Amino acid sequence: MLPNMIDRILAKQIVPVVVLDDAEKAEPLAEALLAADLDIIEITFRTDAAEESIRRIAKRFPELLLGAGTLLDNDQVKRARDAGAVFGLAPGLNPKTIATAREVGLAFSPGVMTPSEVEQALSLDCKLLKFFPAEAAGGVKMLKSLAGPYAHTGVKFTPTGGITAGNLQDYLKLPVVAAIGGSWMVNPALIKDNNWSEITRLTREALDLAAQP
Repeated sequence: MLPNMIDRILAKQIVPVVVLDDAEKAEPLAEALLAADLDIIEITFRTDAAEESIRRIAKRFPELLLGAGTLLDNDQVKRARDAGAVFGLAPGLNPKTIATAREVGLAFSPGVMTPSEVEQALSLDCKLLKFFPAEAAGGVKMLKSLAGPYAHTGVKFTPTGGITAGNLQDYLKLPVVAAIGGSWMVNPALIKDNNWSEITRLTREALDLAAQP
């Protein structure tokens, strides 16, 4: 990832992981996050509405650091980039997907959960890694163990999967953690109900927790 992009993620430490079933919800969701002073969003490529949602947000809110998540193949990488995403993420590590992301100019963060995967990512010059599924894979204890042999390489992790307002601070206390990925503040039920004020409130709460020493 580009240094300025990593700096923006480090500054906020929160990446909302969004599942959108309706592209009409994209713009109001972006507005709700910006109202909480969060200018980062990850739209997962798990739904038919993902590509159009990214396209709408990219056009209307160029100030947002817009990511596409769950990119599992080359076609999805290309479509995400064409729609306007500036960074991509995956739950696992696929060298072909990483290569395609580089070809199309999409900063990419592959997913890892073992030492071997971390080393493979480093060999591919990927240093901002998604740690997934965080809680199921050992959570904070596992990240502390990974930090021992790998922190000196400059690798940083974005743990995702099971992160909540109750445990985000435990992760962010670790020097190897750049940010956490979470979905509780952008719960699909809140999006479905157009409850933008609650999304803003929960996002502000998350940012406040992340900012505490």
